[in-house]
Amino acid sequence: MDPTCQRVKLNDGNFMPVLGFGTYAPPEVPRNRAMEVVKLAIEAGFRHIDSAHLYNNEEQVGLAIRSKIADGSVKREDIFYTSKLWCTFLRPELVQSALESSLKKLQLDYVDLYLIHFPVALKPGEDLIPKDENGKVIFDTVDLCATWEAMEKCKDAGLAKSIGVSNFNRRQLEMILNKPGLRYKPVCNQVECHPYLNQSKLLDFCKSKDIVLVAYSALGTQRLELWMDLNSPVLLEDPVLCALAKKHKRSPALIALRYQLQRGVVVLAKSYNEQRIRENVQVFEFQLTSEDMKVLDGLNRNFRYIVLDFFAGHPDYPFSDEY
Repeated sequence: MDPTCQRVKLNDGNFMPVLGFGTYAPPEVPRNRAMEVVKLAIEAGFRHIDSAHLYNNEEQVGLAIRSKIADGSVKREDIFYTSKLWCTFLRPELVQSALESSLKKLQLDYVDLYLIHFPVALKPGEDLIPKDENGKVIFDTVDLCATWEAMEKCKDAGLAKSIGVSNFNRRQLEMILNKPGLRYKPVCNQVECHPYLNQSKLLDFCKSKDIVLVAYSALGTQRLELWMDLNSPVLLEDPVLCALAKKHKRSPALIALRYQLQRGVVVLAKSYNEQRIRENVQVFEFQLTSEDMKVLDGLNRNFRYIVLDFFAGHPDYPFSDEY
């Protein structure tokens, strides 16, 4: 089946492919590897490509997209590209120039989706995570509703087709939704979501507001000390997931991805391995039963891989609320 046909309609009338390709890689992975794997992903059938200023790979990702357009594999309108506004650019006057900087690196005229990456403002400047002389993170004070208004202007200017948020909890979403003079609702909220953290309450809330939930770390996560506790359980080794994989003659990763699609969640699959990239597109070739889905729901333990401890003291730290 051609995965490009599998799309969800957003609340602004645009369409997002339900399977996306995540491009984050740790700093030790050579930058040009991002270009290679994005090309492979497009060749395998991925049409939704997810990156961010934080990932420091937009030049390479843009090069890959443009090369696949140039060789006739795809047209620009076939590709759904997501970028994200980092925390050091949340002041309203910095938003559009941050997006323009991403577009310059990508050498694209627009992004399909622009997200506020995280609802915590950091001191503007060159450092992605600015710290004082004692190693403490330097926060900034920004009204997220004013940031959202600047995002709306980016949509008006045609620099972003759709706008949304990432890592927002219910309270923060409601703050945007209840903002006086709101012109565009967030089309989506991209959050960590997998069988150990199924986000069922947040998912129900988002559905009630016509906001798409997009799952990152859907396969657990790359085991990177910067973001997580390395003693965390390995999701893809879970015996229940492995038993379902055996039953369906699929990999545990495909079971985890299929689980999200059947819940109405858009899912990002991240891999720098060619065989797995090709395998992940097979998520459209089978279905889980309602019993399988119940069993997978039962794995939830509200367990987060990505904790970002350096933000934890901030009042807007989104992971301190229940959802």
